[in-house]
Formats: sequence, C-alpha cells, structure tokens
Amino acid sequence: MPELPDLEIYIESLRSKVMGRILLAVRLKTPFLLRTVDPPLSDAQGKKVCGITRIGKHVVLEMEKHIYLVIHLMVAGRFLWREKNAQIPKKIGLAAFDFENGTLTLTEAATKRRVSLHAVRGEERLRMFDRGGIELLDSDLESFSEALRMENHTLKRAFTDPRLISGIGNAYSDEILHRARISPLKLTSRLTDDEIELLYRASRELIIEWIQRLRKQSRSGAGNGFPEKVTAFREGMAVHGRFGKPCPECGTPIQRIVYAENECNYCPRCQTGGKLLADRALSRLLKADWPKSLNLDSPT
Repeated sequence: MPELPDLEIYIESLRSKVMGRILLAVRLKTPFLLRTVDPPLSDAQGKKVCGITRIGKHVVLEMEKHIYLVIHLMVAGRFLWREKNAQIPKKIGLAAFDFENGTLTLTEAATKRRVSLHAVRGEERLRMFDRGGIELLDSDLESFSEALRMENHTLKRAFTDPRLISGIGNAYSDEILHRARISPLKLTSRLTDDEIELLYRASRELIIEWIQRLRKQSRSGAGNGFPEKVTAFREGMAVHGRFGKPCPECGTPIQRIVYAENECNYCPRCQTGGKLLADRALSRLLKADWPKSLNLDSPT
C-alpha cells in the first residue's frame, strides 16, 4: 500500500502535471470504483484543478465549485501518467482522467477491487475522510507523545492506526521501529519519555529521508518524470520485506510475524535483545518447539 513518502511524491508529480488544468473527462471502466452518487461525477468535468492534497492515505483533487475527488489506492492501486486520451489498461485499469496535456490512469493489480473514488462537495463532506491521526512532519514532540499514549497498543499497531498517526502502514512502521531500535510489540503504556523522543526523531528523519530518496528516483527515472514503480518493498529498506536477510546494522537474520494479510519485520538483535516474537500461526503449530530466542553467538 502506498504510504506517506510514496503519496507525497505522487502529489508532487500530480501538481506538476494537472495543477490549474481543466479535467476534460472521467472514464470509468468499472462503476464499482465510484462510491458516491452526489454530486454526480460529471459535475467535476470541465472544472479546473485548484489543489492537490492528502488526507491520510487519500489523494484529493480539489476542483472548482468546491468539488473534491478523493482517491484511496488501498494495497494495489497505482497512478500512471500517459498520453492524452490513452486507453485504460485492459486487465488492471479502473479509470482515466483526461486533461489537455495527458491522461491520468488509475490501476489496481489485484483481483479484489478495493481502490475507491469518492466525489464530494464542500469541505464539511471532505472532513469525513480525516481519521484524526497526527501528521508526523507537522507535529511536535508533545502532540506525538499524546497520540502514542492515547490508547494502550503495541507500537506496531499504534503506528499503523490512522486515528493516531496519519499515512503510515506496514512498511514504514517496520523501518521506523528498526531505526529507533525498539520492539514492535512494546506497549505504548510502557514507553519512557526518552523512548518517545527517540521514536519521534527516528520517524521524522526516516520519512524525510525516503521522501528525498523517492523524489530523486522519480526525477532521474526514464520516461515522463512520473513515479512508475511504487511498491512497499524497496531496495534500501532495513527490515521490511527482508525476512531471512541480514540486518544492515548487525548482520542478524531479519525475522517476521505474519498475521491476517499483514506482517511485521524486525531485527531480534537490534530491537528485542535476541528474543523471537511469537508468530500467531507458527508458534501455535510448533508449541513447545517454538524457539524463544535467537542464538546471537552463532554465525549469521
């Protein structure tokens, strides 16, 4: 799922392409993409794009007459920039937004159609997409501390809860917690003030670093300067998607916990003092044979 750094690059790219441009037409390949009926999507056609912003993981195109097109890419949704009046891809295409200088295509590379498009009128209706989480790059240490301590959760859950922190998901929560060298299963109620400050600085530094890295990749890549390879598993990540590979800090094999459709990746040496966190599926299957710790003295 595209998270805060990826979405920021999308927004920068969209601003360079369609800011101030007239939306000539919206072509839907599937009507199930559109989740609202009032105002009709046709009301956005012929209107100028006045702003492009983000609410959590929603990308918002602000049109004239206070009409907003709100898009959530979910796990497999992506934007593509193509030539004017480009055809919608047959297998993964969902919609096309035609402008005088090109076409913004919306795709989803998954069998389950989860990407959503809402058309709403007025700021009051737009606010319903705000889950209330703080923005990491706009928050101070006090508001960050209040958000983490609002409820008693594991850090992994707290960082991915949009009611607490906005725009962060599985990938960057793994990276932030590794950067801070704190266990993903540590409870927020047990955090010290020093740990809160460490997490605050680690999260902001890491997100800024990845925005800068992705911006550079987007500008130096081949083609039209629009991000094409948006993925949750990026080269250069420390732990996310690197199960079994050596930690870049200490060389210990990265471990993971798999639950539902999500996973948590961590380094047992850097983050848990060598303790292996219980995997809901494997630990129940192995029971007494489930190893409690990693032999940190053995070669990696």
